[in-house]
Amino acid sequence: MDRSRSAGRSSALVVVIGLAGSLAGAPAVADDRSNEPAMQVQWGACPADVADDAPELQCATVPVPLDYAHSEGTRIEIMVSRLASKNQSERRGVLLLNPGGPGGSGLSQPADLVSLGAPASVLDSYDLIGMDTRGVGHSSPVSCGFTAGQDYFGNIPPYAADDAAFAEQARRAKAVADQCAANDRDGRMRHLSTANMARDLDRIRAALGEEKVNYFGLSYGTALGAAYASMFPERSDRVVLDSNVGDTFLDRDGMRRFGMGAEQTFPDFAKWAAARHGGYGLGRSPEEVRSTYFALAERLDGTPVAGVDGPIFRLATFAGLYKEVSYGKTAQLWQSLLNSDEAAVRRQLAENGPAGTRSGGGTPAPRAELAETDNAWSVFLSVTCNDVDWSEDVETYRRAVAEDREKYPLYGAASANILPCAYWHQEPAEPPVRISDDGPSNVLVVQNQRDPVTPHRGGEMLREKFGQRSRLVSVDGSGHGVYVYGDNPCALNVTTDYLVDGELPARDTFCGASPNSGPALDHDAQQRRAEVLDRRQHTP
Repeated sequence: MDRSRSAGRSSALVVVIGLAGSLAGAPAVADDRSNEPAMQVQWGACPADVADDAPELQCATVPVPLDYAHSEGTRIEIMVSRLASKNQSERRGVLLLNPGGPGGSGLSQPADLVSLGAPASVLDSYDLIGMDTRGVGHSSPVSCGFTAGQDYFGNIPPYAADDAAFAEQARRAKAVADQCAANDRDGRMRHLSTANMARDLDRIRAALGEEKVNYFGLSYGTALGAAYASMFPERSDRVVLDSNVGDTFLDRDGMRRFGMGAEQTFPDFAKWAAARHGGYGLGRSPEEVRSTYFALAERLDGTPVAGVDGPIFRLATFAGLYKEVSYGKTAQLWQSLLNSDEAAVRRQLAENGPAGTRSGGGTPAPRAELAETDNAWSVFLSVTCNDVDWSEDVETYRRAVAEDREKYPLYGAASANILPCAYWHQEPAEPPVRISDDGPSNVLVVQNQRDPVTPHRGGEMLREKFGQRSRLVSVDGSGHGVYVYGDNPCALNVTTDYLVDGELPARDTFCGASPNSGPALDHDAQQRRAEVLDRRQHTP
């Protein structure tokens, strides 16, 4: 392989995005033992990598069974963090948090919510509880052994322009599945599933001494929250599911919805870029910007610039749709690529922009060095492959790629591509968790109308499956993340009212576009917000 192209792949993009799904299955059996009294949590200092960024947090570990089918056997530890309510007279319980994934670390999330400006009424009402879910970070981590120089894109497959590119991805996917199996020396990966993570949440609830828990989850965190609310309906209190995958798991349909999300969200970027044609030169109209995208992608397919080829460019653009704050860096990269300015491309990647890009300085790191994303990628694959029985028929993926090239030309042929799950070495231990409409009316589903990874359809699907247990808040907005992570006042108010006062809206709610009329943040606040959103953007 050409060294410059390898450098681009290893240093340019390590986006880790996980989400979505839609497949009925028998309900997973809840672990009744998780309602028994557990050892009380002993709070103390957080690990240095958490404490350095969020010294106000406390951390602790909660032991849980590795295998709930044999709950008296091997134990693993789940690390949780806490930001205690500063107003105990207003405290009503705990709010469990999940930032997405599967594979995203959530230990710093309580502090992130403060940095993003979470309302004081919410911070007073709850102890915010972050966590590394099983297999992640400080919670008995797993590893496929992904190395910094390895030619692996991550959890979104590369765009396959033709059958040869598809065949190469199939070869790569099988090699990754074999690699994960070879590195799973203690057999922990097979026990990473959404159902087991939901059972872990209930063990955490018991360890915290709470009869019920509240929950706020984003992206894949909506799948986990939906699973918990379905498996333990009477132990769930107020549940907020933001930027929704549509079910409790990710499958091929869920991955292919990324293509739909890209098509629905790209016009917002194109309109933004067209209004700034004099600065970036990407097109005088949204239609011209779209034409520039396809022309540049095709050109990079044949002639990469500084290691950025067509698939990497498409992935960078897709990730750039996460938030409007990323549009400038994304347009800057387009501009440099259009000018074949290799020095500028390398510099932009080295500065960790635009959305979804990181840099290793343009030179692959030694293969023995584990990639920064090794753990996140490994958890994503383990949970995704264990939750659903993926097809092993390579032709089904080849057909899907061809279909989505036509249906979703911006990015659909990438998210339809074959994953290592087609070659995974273990079968699912149980069916995926079926969403239950039998339980309290306590689920608030919050969803942007234009979201590149979890399109509005995912929110509609959860609303339909939860039935009268839920309400849907649809937002005339763009990007991934609504409550606190977004900037829509109506959605913020509706969600805050629910978390604080406990009243679901009487009916589904529509929130118009944000007027962007809020008070300006000072420089330090803007910097903190940018750092949190950037970390969120690289979270699965």
